[in-house]
Amino acid sequence: MSDHVLKIDAIDKAILDCVQADGALSQREVADRVGLSQNACWRRMQRLTQAGVIEGATARVNARALGLDLTVMVFVKTRNHSPDWSSRFRRKVEAIPEITEFHRIGGEWDYFLKVVTTSMSGYDSVYQQLIAAGDLETVTGHFSMETILEGRPLRVRVTG
Repeated sequence: MSDHVLKIDAIDKAILDCVQADGALSQREVADRVGLSQNACWRRMQRLTQAGVIEGATARVNARALGLDLTVMVFVKTRNHSPDWSSRFRRKVEAIPEITEFHRIGGEWDYFLKVVTTSMSGYDSVYQQLIAAGDLETVTGHFSMETILEGRPLRVRVTG
């Protein structure tokens, strides 16, 4: 991703609002909703995609409907901060499919991970894989009792 921020006008904002609300909309439907011809909308969507603003389209999947009833926010503190260790740790974490988010963070903790799994034993399996990565000082999990807000669209601001 570039450090350059793309100028977004009101039509770009409308396009981004549409695709964030429903990534399954056809290009024609987006064009109709934002008041553009299909070709003009396609050109704008291409520009936004090529600039890295739009990064594909996905569907939200209901975890509970799949039996994934446990969400755990995991905070990790490490003893080692070398580039080699960090690279190895990243590869190990990325290989654990139950980890749906992975952030290097500042402050008291070094990493934040979101784990979505079936049960406490599912989380324990993830935990065992994490501690096997080595050189972790502390791994602590906070268990979600209720998801109040998730997958909120980004607030797009007109910049140009």
